[in-house]
Amino acid sequence: MGSTPSADFFQPLKADDPAVVGGYRLAAVLGAGGMGKVYLSYTPGGRPIAIKVIRPEFSEDPEFRRRFQQEVRAAERVQGLYTAPVIDSDTEGAQPWLATAYVPGPSLAHAVARHGALPVRSVLLLTVGVAEALHVIHGAGIVHRDLKPANVLLASDGPRVIDFGIARAADSTALTSTGVSVGTPAFMAPEQASAGTVTAATDVFALGQIAAFTAIGASVFGDGPSHAVLYRIVHEDPDLSALPEVLRPVVTRCLSRDPADRPTLTEVIELCNAASEAPLRQGEDWLPQAVAGSITERLRLPAPAPTPPPQPPTATAAGAPTATPTEVSPQAPTPAPGAPPVVPAAPGYTPTGVAAAPTQAAPASVAPGAVPPGSVPPGYRTPPPYAQPSYPQQQPRQGQPPYNQPPYTQPTYAPGRSTPPPFHSQGFIPGPPAQQRPKRTGLIVIGVVAAAVIGLAVLGSLLPNGSGKDGSDKASSGGSSGGAQKRPDPQPVSYQGIDVPQNHQLMFADNPPRPAEEPTGAGVLYGHGDLFYYRDTLFGDEKFGTANGKLVLLNNSEKGSLETCRAVTRFTEKIGLDQLTDGSQVCVLSKAGHITLATFRGRSDAKGETRFITVDLTVWRNADPAAKD
Repeated sequence: MGSTPSADFFQPLKADDPAVVGGYRLAAVLGAGGMGKVYLSYTPGGRPIAIKVIRPEFSEDPEFRRRFQQEVRAAERVQGLYTAPVIDSDTEGAQPWLATAYVPGPSLAHAVARHGALPVRSVLLLTVGVAEALHVIHGAGIVHRDLKPANVLLASDGPRVIDFGIARAADSTALTSTGVSVGTPAFMAPEQASAGTVTAATDVFALGQIAAFTAIGASVFGDGPSHAVLYRIVHEDPDLSALPEVLRPVVTRCLSRDPADRPTLTEVIELCNAASEAPLRQGEDWLPQAVAGSITERLRLPAPAPTPPPQPPTATAAGAPTATPTEVSPQAPTPAPGAPPVVPAAPGYTPTGVAAAPTQAAPASVAPGAVPPGSVPPGYRTPPPYAQPSYPQQQPRQGQPPYNQPPYTQPTYAPGRSTPPPFHSQGFIPGPPAQQRPKRTGLIVIGVVAAAVIGLAVLGSLLPNGSGKDGSDKASSGGSSGGAQKRPDPQPVSYQGIDVPQNHQLMFADNPPRPAEEPTGAGVLYGHGDLFYYRDTLFGDEKFGTANGKLVLLNNSEKGSLETCRAVTRFTEKIGLDQLTDGSQVCVLSKAGHITLATFRGRSDAKGETRFITVDLTVWRNADPAAKD
């Protein structure tokens, strides 16, 4: 959802644009794309943000909503120097939206359209910045899938990659199969254009195209109809005749038709450094002066529209229908000047001993703020200051019908009667009406409570003290007090010697847990695992963690058990393998309610993709209630 190149980058809101999204008051339109519209807004503290509102057509697709929620949760984990972080979202509302930090800079598409190709040094700095951004994005288990110049913003201290992963939510939905275009064909990889497997290497191909586009000022696969461009991407070589010679090694390798021949992101950065005459360091001078001027322009932000002042309610026109309670503002009634105070009566309420007032015609108008006669203000709770009715308001005993007839109406008694008439039900025949006696509700309540306490004490003395036949305490740790019986703890299930390859995950609900790749094929494969092993190919560090809960590394003095895992609170989501030795124990508490004690048994000595770790697992399934998202 990058913005379309335009000199007028802060466009005013139109009649069909919302004024507020998720509590954020909108200030301007930043752009529009295939999946929705982007608006400028501000946090309560005054920081500008970009809010992306998804098109209604996508919002109505259940599969899109499911995938969009997954991708937003994954995107929230991306915290890189060259990405715009996600700070807020609503994936379940009528129209989903996503808020990211506002980047005061033009998109690469806008900059090239307005100023032409960029110098070689700017191209190299842009390429290494985007490569680092992709490394962080892939590290969160996301393949961008829609990396293009419109999704690369040029900030004063380097590029920013936006909209990572969102395109996946639209894949295979009903809309993409009926002609709604998400993505730019000119920057797709061959496997993406031919509906093949999308991996992290797909983004590397797009990175090569972006580098060439920045240096040349045009797509290396030409322009024209989408089907013609896609055909050239799949079957023909790119046109690199205008590409500077120093950039050819990195661009040529990135644009390899076979994903296996493309360089890793680490190799891309190394190739760019080798091509540069001076060390590559991001700074405020990384862009030409003309392009940097666009950043200054985007710092002059428009203010959000002011909140309109509250308008006083208008008088009710003569003959207009009386407002319902939900249509009346919740405020105290205001009497007209010189008139006695108006006290509304509760529905169906008729005070005893007060003569009914004669029926009067409805007034022609109601004073501003007053409640129309006969209506009840919303939220009304205090009873009116009338005399209480003389008949006792008792609660019905079990097996007897209530005195009051539902809903909200009192029964009509004979003139002069202050108690309900006798009724004949289930053999109960009261005598003739007698003079009312003082209520003794307090004594009755005290008697009932005392009887209940005595009964519980007697019952408790007859029950066993909670010990089983073997004398052991059957109550689980942390059991609730009183008569409530806690659900017994589940029996543990043990699995020994599970080998987990790098970039694989385990799910504790599986029996037995089997290492599996994350289904997106992202290259970094632990997106939804209860337990994963991940090796960072760029920096070489290895992680042992969870993407579906929390974990705690136990000290040597702590004995691994269900009670220990429930009690510890030093929660984290990742642990470096350098912190683990043979026998280290880690409690893993999944959101599904499974508690697992994972014992680390070491790692393999193999190189490359065959690395793995070995763990023993003790799993208590459904040991705790599942977490609510």
